[in-house]
Amino acid sequence: MNEGPTRREIIEAFIPNSPHAASLGIRLASVGSGEAVLELPYRDDLATMGDVVHGGAIGALIDTAAMAAAWASDEVPENPAGATVSLSVNFVSAARGVDLRANSKVVRRGGRLSFCDVAVSDPEGTLVAHGIATYRFG
Repeated sequence: MNEGPTRREIIEAFIPNSPHAASLGIRLASVGSGEAVLELPYRDDLATMGDVVHGGAIGALIDTAAMAAAWASDEVPENPAGATVSLSVNFVSAARGVDLRANSKVVRRGGRLSFCDVAVSDPEGTLVAHGIATYRFG
């Protein structure tokens, strides 16, 4: 039996210390079993034109949220490594000068792969983007 931190403990420590997440301002709001909520506070430097949040920032939020949900388990990993192997993003509506929230959940967990669904919404609950991701451990 492995001793060490659980996947959940690893992701709770990883996101606040990730240089990329920090540069965008991404924060881990909550993490449960196979699910995570991340936030992206609006900043002018995240805009593409005017106050419209850049799709790349939203895509990075979706990718990070999917990773967090994939790691949200009480399993102790043999190898604390992994990577996104597939990411698809659909932009539904423009996010104009608002903070964003990503709700992510694992819809199926296999041996090495986790399939995740992510919905990004504005503070009023309007869907801004939807993403699906496949995350591989090891």
